[in-house]
Amino acid sequence: MQLRQLEYLVALARERHFARAAAACHVSQPSLSAAIRRLEQELKVPLVRRGRRYEGLTPEGEVVLAWAHRMLAEGDALRQELSALGDGPEGTLRLGVVPTALPAASLLTTPFCERHPRARVSVESLSSADIAQGLADFALDAAMTYLDDAFPRAVRRLPLYEERYVLLTPVDGPLGEAGTATWAQAAGVPLCLLNSRMRNRRIIDGCFAADGAAAAPAIESDSVAGLYAHLPGGRWSSVISHAWLHTFGVPEGMRVVPLDGPARGPRVGLVTGPDDPPSVLAAALLTEARQAGVRESLDVLLRRHLGGQGG
Repeated sequence: MQLRQLEYLVALARERHFARAAAACHVSQPSLSAAIRRLEQELKVPLVRRGRRYEGLTPEGEVVLAWAHRMLAEGDALRQELSALGDGPEGTLRLGVVPTALPAASLLTTPFCERHPRARVSVESLSSADIAQGLADFALDAAMTYLDDAFPRAVRRLPLYEERYVLLTPVDGPLGEAGTATWAQAAGVPLCLLNSRMRNRRIIDGCFAADGAAAAPAIESDSVAGLYAHLPGGRWSSVISHAWLHTFGVPEGMRVVPLDGPARGPRVGLVTGPDDPPSVLAAALLTEARQAGVRESLDVLLRRHLGGQGG
């Protein structure tokens, strides 16, 4: 059995198509198919259900796939540990991030890269469910996500900050001069929000409901960047997480208004996978996260904007 054969099986399970899997592995389709058949012969079990096209893995194939993820992750960890004995760790840290935490990700990735110049970071925007699966499959080394989600039992969790929700609204709008606003008042202004498939939107919908209101946004987006693109111009308001201010700030002509209600939302944290001990790169990111002071940095940023320096 060769690691390359396991890489082919992982690619096939991910792509669900022989040609796409071969392209992802930079080999011809016949080469990939032949390698997987050799693996089946060596293990003496069928791994792939074949028809006119790929139809999925057999039960035996699912077992081998789980081991393949683990063995490939162990191989990466070995290479990282050996590199750390030389000029510092090298390799690629695979970081999954829920979309609403992406604006704060640089608070970790930038100091990580500064301390470990031979390492690289691959950041992927993923749903919380995809992150949990990626950690379980060893497809991710670490993730920034909501800590109250379900994860494999062996993951490590490090709290980073609690989401705090504020209203971003035009200075000449109905709430532009308000010292604070209720969620019901915020529901009454023209809104641009994330769509209902996003975890953040479901959280803030719960906050609206707790104040006896329901948001009816005229514009919805599946990304924070798409939402912010509609805010300049003085027409729309939005309920945002304070972490978004780190990357996007306050558009000209708008201000931040505190919302009455829960002072803090759900916790966002760094989660590393079930491998024990963690990979060298994952352990290095945990070290940076403990020193980064993410919560404090975001709170200082929010206070600055609430003090009238935004816009």
